Amino acid sequence: MTEKHTGHPAAGRPQRTLTLEEVALVRSMPLLTLQGALIMGIVDPVPSPSPMSESEGAWVRQHVWPERYQAIEAKYPHGFYRWTHCQRGSCWNCLNNRCDLCIHRQRGGPDVDDNIDWVEDTRGRAVAKFIVRPEGTSCVWWCRCPCAKTGPTATESDAPAEQSRPAPPPDGPAARGPRRGNRLATAVDEAQGSLF
Repeated sequence: MTEKHTGHPAAGRPQRTLTLEEVALVRSMPLLTLQGALIMGIVDPVPSPSPMSESEGAWVRQHVWPERYQAIEAKYPHGFYRWTHCQRGSCWNCLNNRCDLCIHRQRGGPDVDDNIDWVEDTRGRAVAKFIVRPEGTSCVWWCRCPCAKTGPTATESDAPAEQSRPAPPPDGPAARGPRRGNRLATAVDEAQGSLF
């Protein structure tokens, strides 16, 4: 981690606490979408101050954004395209109370955007690139959890007890038994519920 990252405003903005309505909305997401949101850190994004109100932003997204943006934006409870690196929230490990596995502790530092975006024509083809922050300010995702991101990693004695972890499934299809409906997806969905 360099001084450039630690001094970035994104590193100092606090972790966001979701409202009960937002938690219900996140839990209603399809599992694959939830996994993507967890990996990208947009389950609990932290908005930057904006001169545009939320209702004005919603109008722009509805009337100005092309349909291809609106389609993926609507799949995520807090949207998709509107979040930059410095607005991302907590990583999936910290949301699951496994701060010893915080993604930025594991990576040795924050995720930094390359500050490049693309201009698209009306059909969605990239026609030119431009640098979003020409003054050189980095756009950084630094997990919002207040846990330590540096220093020695936690030992096994600091990890949750073994009995709280699910047992591995027995080997072979016969040991697993017949598949009934989408039992695996239900089990995974119940496990993901512990994230909130």
